[in-house]
Amino acid sequence: MLIDEQLLDEVTAKAQASERLRMNFNLHDSLEAKAQRLLNALEPGTILPVHRHRRTAETYIVLRGSIRVLFYNDEKELTGKFTIDPKQNEYGIHIPAGQWHTLEVMESGTVIFEVKDGPYTPLDKEDIL
Repeated sequence: MLIDEQLLDEVTAKAQASERLRMNFNLHDSLEAKAQRLLNALEPGTILPVHRHRRTAETYIVLRGSIRVLFYNDEKELTGKFTIDPKQNEYGIHIPAGQWHTLEVMESGTVIFEVKDGPYTPLDKEDIL
């Protein structure tokens, strides 16, 4: 499968039409896959709660647009802020397992490539800050 502008545009159009203002395009075969690889089209205003993945690290690579990734500690204090923008030579971020984080979308049409260990597990209540 070729990941090109046409595919990014298609996933972006679905994100823009979505009530959540985001849309995944999974590249893994199933939710049980050992590696969860996906395109994630994100629009400004999408809400991602501050959360953590206790058992897996997560990596974002920005293919188009820009995001701001925010890190927090257990006391809900902001501990880091990173703007990921390929136009500024900032391409991605690796988020360690257990790190509280969220992101803000800075530009319409933003698409990230996201990778984390599988299988997919929904967030538990104790994994949302």
